[in-house]
Amino acid sequence: MWKAMNLASSPKGTNPAMAAFPRSLSSMAASVGGLALFLVIASLLLVSYPIGSTVRGYFYGIDSSRQVDLLIFEGNQSSIDLHHDSNLDVVDEDSSLGLDLKGPISLGGVTNNSVNVIDSQSEFNLQESTTGTRKEGQTNPKGGSVTLSVKEIDADKGSEENSSDAASADSKSGAKSDISAVPSNASKTGSDDSGCDLYQGRWFYDSVGPLYTNNTCPVLTQMQNCQGNGRPDKEYENWRWKPSQCDLPRFDAKKFLELMRGKTIAFIGDSVARNQMESMLCLLWQAKAPKNRGNKKMQRYFFRSTSTMVVRIWSSWLVHQTSESIDFAPKDVVKLHLDAPDEHFMEFIPNFDVIVLSSGHWFAKQSVYVLNNEIVGGQLWWPDRSRPMKINSVEAFGISVETILTSIATHPNFTGLTILRTYSPDHYEGGAWNTGGSCTGKEKPLAPGELVENGFTEIMHKKQITGFDRAINKATNKSKLKLMDITESFGYRHDGHPGPYRSPDPNKLTKRSPHGKPPPQDCLHWCMPGPVDTWNELVFEIIRRDFEANQDPSI
Repeated sequence: MWKAMNLASSPKGTNPAMAAFPRSLSSMAASVGGLALFLVIASLLLVSYPIGSTVRGYFYGIDSSRQVDLLIFEGNQSSIDLHHDSNLDVVDEDSSLGLDLKGPISLGGVTNNSVNVIDSQSEFNLQESTTGTRKEGQTNPKGGSVTLSVKEIDADKGSEENSSDAASADSKSGAKSDISAVPSNASKTGSDDSGCDLYQGRWFYDSVGPLYTNNTCPVLTQMQNCQGNGRPDKEYENWRWKPSQCDLPRFDAKKFLELMRGKTIAFIGDSVARNQMESMLCLLWQAKAPKNRGNKKMQRYFFRSTSTMVVRIWSSWLVHQTSESIDFAPKDVVKLHLDAPDEHFMEFIPNFDVIVLSSGHWFAKQSVYVLNNEIVGGQLWWPDRSRPMKINSVEAFGISVETILTSIATHPNFTGLTILRTYSPDHYEGGAWNTGGSCTGKEKPLAPGELVENGFTEIMHKKQITGFDRAINKATNKSKLKLMDITESFGYRHDGHPGPYRSPDPNKLTKRSPHGKPPPQDCLHWCMPGPVDTWNELVFEIIRRDFEANQDPSI
C-alpha cells in the first residue's frame, strides 16, 4: 500500500528515485554557501588580527589570554584580609591616595604564633580556598617557614672579610666614568638574561626632562612632591641612567600596559615600595587613567583597556611577625620570625605575574629576632646583657631576604617573575636621620670619583646578595628570581631626596640654624618625578627580557 501511495504522489511518468534529487541538490548548495561565508569571515579576522612575528615583536611574545585572578570587583573587596596597622600606609576606599605614617607598625592579632621549622625544599600550600593533603615536612598553609640555622650565620660571618673587597672596590676607586653596581657573586638570576648589564653605567643630563610633573599625577604622596613643597631647583629631574654597553629606553606607558595585558604587578614591602609603586602609577597615568579598586588592606589600580592591575601590599620586614610574648620578650615589642615569610601576602602571590620586593630600612626599628622558635637577637631591645646575642640587625636582614625569596621560589602555585630591588641608599650626611644628618642643598649627582663609601649600606647590600644567592640554590618551582641591583648607582643620587621639602607648609625650616643645626628632612625617599622613575624603567626592561625569552617561537 505504501508503494502505491508513493507512486501516486509522483508526477506522471517520473521515476520515484529521481523525485528526491532536487532536494539533495538544494542541501548541497546551502552547505557550500555556508562554507564560503565561514571562509570570508575567517579571512577578515586574520587580516584584522594578524598572527606572526610582527605581533610578537611588538608585544614581546606575551600571552594576552591570561585573566586577572585577583579579586577586582568592588563588592568583593571585603573578602581580602591583609593584616597591618590601619593607620599605616592606608588607602581609603574612596580616595586614590595612600599615606605612610612614621610610627612603627603594630601587629597584634596574628593568630599563628607557632612556626614550623621545615626542610627548605618543601612545598608551600598557601591557597586560601584549598588546604590539600599535607606532605611530610610541609608547612602550615598560613605560616610557611624555611630551615635556617645560626651555624649558617656564623659561617657567613666568618667569610665576610674575604668576600667584601669586590663589593666595595668600585666605590673606593672613584676614578671610573662607569658605575659598577653588581658584585660577581650576584650574577645568578635564575635564568640567562639577554642584552647588556643594566647596572654598570653612568648618569647623564637629559634636557627632555621627566615624563610627568607633580601636577599631572594625582597619586603622588605629598612628602615626595618636592616641587609642590617649594624645592627651588629642578635639575635633579633631568638626570637619566645610561648603561655602559646599551641604552635603557625611556619608559613607554602604552607598551608597558600591552606587555602586561591581562597581568598583575605587585609592589610588596615598606614605604620605599610605595615610593616606587607611585612612580609606576604616575608614569602609566600619562597614557591611561586607572580605576582605584583598593581599600584599607591593599592598594589596587586597574587599567581597564588592557586588564592590567598594579598592586601594593604593605609588609615592613617581609617575614612573619607577632606581638605575643615569647620567652623573655614581652608583649609590647614586635617579634620577627626570621625563618617564616609574611603569610598575609604570601596567600595572594599565585594571583601575581610580577612581584617587586623592597625591604631593609625597618631593620633599624625596634624588634626581637626569633629563629627556630628561639630568641636570637634584637634591635633597640636586649634587656638581659648576660645573655649572648647571636645575630644583629644586619644579619637578621640577610636571613629575612633568604626566607622570603626561598618561600616564593618554592611556592607550588607561583610561576611568575620576582624582582628583588636591592637596598636603597640614603644620604644623611653628618649624622643619622635623627641625629642631624642632612642632604640639604644637593642639586646634581655626585661625579665619578666623588662617591663616599657608606659601610652600613655596603654590608646591607652584601647580606641581601647572599640571601638572594642562597634562595636561587633552593628554588624548586618554575618561577624566576631577578636581581635589580640599584644600590651603588643610586649612591650617586644624593640630590634626589626631598630633604627639608617634605610638606607645603610655607613656614617650614629649609636652612640650617645659626648654630649649624639642619632642619628636619627626608634623605631616604625619592622626589617625584626624580631618580625613582629609573627603577621602573629597569623593571620594564627586566620584564621585557623575561617575557621575550619565554615567548613561544610558534606564535
